[in-house]
Amino acid sequence: MSKEITWTQEKKTSFQEDLLTWYRLEKRDLPWRESTDPYRVWVSEIMLQQTQVVTVIPYFNRFMEWFPTIEALANANEDKLLKAWEGLGYYSRVRNMQHAAKEIVKTFDGKMPNKIEDILSLKGVGPYTGGAIGSIAFSLPEPAIDGNVMRVYSRLFCLADDIALPKTRKVFDRYVRDTMSQSEPGDFNQALMDLGATICTPTKPSCETCPIQAYCEAKKTNTISKYPVKKKKEKAKPLYYVADILQNDTGAFLLEKRPSDGLLADMWTFPMREVTKKDYDRFSQIYDSHDVSTGMVAEQLNLYDEVENIKDKNLLGIVTHIFSHRKWHILVVQDKLNGLKDTHLTNQKWVYLDEFPQYVFPKPQQKMVELLKKSMNN
Repeated sequence: MSKEITWTQEKKTSFQEDLLTWYRLEKRDLPWRESTDPYRVWVSEIMLQQTQVVTVIPYFNRFMEWFPTIEALANANEDKLLKAWEGLGYYSRVRNMQHAAKEIVKTFDGKMPNKIEDILSLKGVGPYTGGAIGSIAFSLPEPAIDGNVMRVYSRLFCLADDIALPKTRKVFDRYVRDTMSQSEPGDFNQALMDLGATICTPTKPSCETCPIQAYCEAKKTNTISKYPVKKKKEKAKPLYYVADILQNDTGAFLLEKRPSDGLLADMWTFPMREVTKKDYDRFSQIYDSHDVSTGMVAEQLNLYDEVENIKDKNLLGIVTHIFSHRKWHILVVQDKLNGLKDTHLTNQKWVYLDEFPQYVFPKPQQKMVELLKKSMNN
């Protein structure tokens, strides 16, 4: 059970003033802060989920150029939409945004609703994003609680609640609501975000330059390193694949479109097949044997590859990629064909290397393409 809040109103007001004064002087210069337009706030906050600010900035600028309004987002071609998001990952985020944009056009005349319950009704908008939009765009006194804010408040009040547990958010919601500025909630929330990102960092926080150190219980008791309390994340489940970079006599490569549901839906990759760890380890050993012949490689991999007329086969390397709950281990193989081969699947295409930018590639595919380019330059 978390502690009761014992601050007087005078202390709360002083805390708010000190934090907001610091923010006005030190706030980060970010493109989505050029205005309080709710659409810009919404797009930036969705992009910033699971992604660092420095990575988001060029994506945000391009997204706003391609889809400058909610209506433009609602009517966007899906391939172009996914291309705009390519590399950010968690593609359900942008699909949910388009779904929500269509709802805004249909129900709210193309304008972001200004009531918190309506904002939260939109697909993909949870309490954090809703709080950010509501407070920054409409001055609603709604908290926007992310990892940065929980870290600041866990130290501010020495809260031992495990921030990895969903139920803990209610604890922080109560503390932030009770101490936040009612007149400038947007700046208050953004000040907490900046404070957590630049001063009250996970390790080696800059306590001596912190504008609210006088209010911090963890600073007073020298227990900063104990907060926040967070249980260890479960290890990502390993999955093993062989990816085939198949090239025909014209120099084109075979790409395959993934299913319309599930992970990396509707994105393009080289053909991939899941294999057992035993087979993956066996293939990896072949890759590690530098003196192995191409013929031996082809023979060892015949379990996976049923393509006829292969004239050359090489193991290019290994690619790994971590998603939130799984880790892909991909052994990348390159095949060259004798003659042309028509694809027999509707979700496959022969594509030349200079045409790759026209297709939406997930991060693992981008890594495989880099491996291919490296081998071509050697």
